[in-house]
Amino acid sequence: MKGDRDRRREGHQGESMGVVEIVEPGGPDVLLLTEGARPVPGPGEVRVRVQVSGVNRADLLQRRGRYPPSPGSPENVPGLEFSGEVDQLGAGCRLRALGDRVMGIVGGGGYAEWVVASERETIRVPDGLTSEEAGAIPEVFITAWDALFLQANLRAGETVLIHAAGSGVGTAALQLARAAGAMTVGTSRSPDKVNRAVDLGLDHGVLADSGRDWTEGVRECLDGRGVDVVLDLVGASYLEGNQAILAEGGRWVVVGVPGGARGEVDLGRLMAKRASIRGTVLRARPPEEKAVLARAFERVVVPLFEAGRLRPVIDRVLPVASVREAHREMEENRSFGKLLLQWGESDG
Repeated sequence: MKGDRDRRREGHQGESMGVVEIVEPGGPDVLLLTEGARPVPGPGEVRVRVQVSGVNRADLLQRRGRYPPSPGSPENVPGLEFSGEVDQLGAGCRLRALGDRVMGIVGGGGYAEWVVASERETIRVPDGLTSEEAGAIPEVFITAWDALFLQANLRAGETVLIHAAGSGVGTAALQLARAAGAMTVGTSRSPDKVNRAVDLGLDHGVLADSGRDWTEGVRECLDGRGVDVVLDLVGASYLEGNQAILAEGGRWVVVGVPGGARGEVDLGRLMAKRASIRGTVLRARPPEEKAVLARAFERVVVPLFEAGRLRPVIDRVLPVASVREAHREMEENRSFGKLLLQWGESDG
């Protein structure tokens, strides 16, 4: 980023840190690597020296001025997830200790060398994983686990349809579903992503940009049957197909809407199938709910990483100076799995 170095040298009082700022709403070029003051943890909070920041589609929306951060989070610094080491404790902390390796989700401001988070919202890094691997876990695996099991109540022996199966949440969802004994069907508009998802363990891959209705491909895979759960990471453009493909008693969870947020729902068809549809987000939830979710995720899901039943899927790890390139790659749908930004040297 030519010209950014001078901006980083501008004076600040006290301890400073690297931070990525949005200088104005717009494309990737509005992202600037600059310098800010290190945060100080309050009671019940820990400060984490960040080694890896995850890149998510919400960051792209925030950069364009279309997704405001959570209250208390900086408006001009994107970033929802991190991995690193605890380097300062606020008053009353008992769960974490200095030097603990942790990962987690924040309401914003994650593109920074230091972040402050409630210690109850942090999650211990699974044994044997690098900071890069840990950085690829929080947003996608917590989102997928919550949507599939806490929202849709997916059970062993059921079938789940995962749209955008090559995305970060998609690759996490297919692994979690398989670990629970469910059958997985995934869609993608990219033949390469379909094939890579199958290599990762997807039971049936369906090309959603093949010139025919993708529901035909799903029914062929399932011998004409519908699906018990739809994990919808696309939105309105797949709305008609999702209604058609749901089995009786099916549950449809909307997690992302890059394909549009508005469309028509046939309530009669939903009633006849005794099916349900619900939306979910993580970012807007109250802190206590996020803390409960983090504690449950650490207890239930982290051991699956340690047992080798789950693994983070990383597309690329880029130096934070290449943040604009990371945003372009995600906007162009070129990534499979997670894009990560690294602060400093790799530990693995």
